Amino acid sequence: MYVGALECDVLLGDVSSLKQKRSVVRPLLAELRRFEVAVAEAGHQDLYRRALIGVSCVSADAGHVRTVLERCERLVAARPELDLLSARTRLFGPDDE
Repeated sequence: MYVGALECDVLLGDVSSLKQKRSVVRPLLAELRRFEVAVAEAGHQDLYRRALIGVSCVSADAGHVRTVLERCERLVAARPELDLLSARTRLFGPDDE
């Protein structure tokens, strides 16, 4: 079994309240769920213009995990209403403790 984790640190566009932030982040999370991954806003909840999006995927094949997480990263990067500041991918497999 392989578990992959993707952390996307994003800067939101013209957002001046947590309510506006939620109106940008929620549709993004819903779109990411189309890839059948677990996804959540995992950080920067108290900041209006920043969000840390966490995505995880589980599969029997490491290649499948990498492919799914790469697609998720591309989707986040392609959103015009935000800027992807950084993305970090980690893969855990049967040899990891």
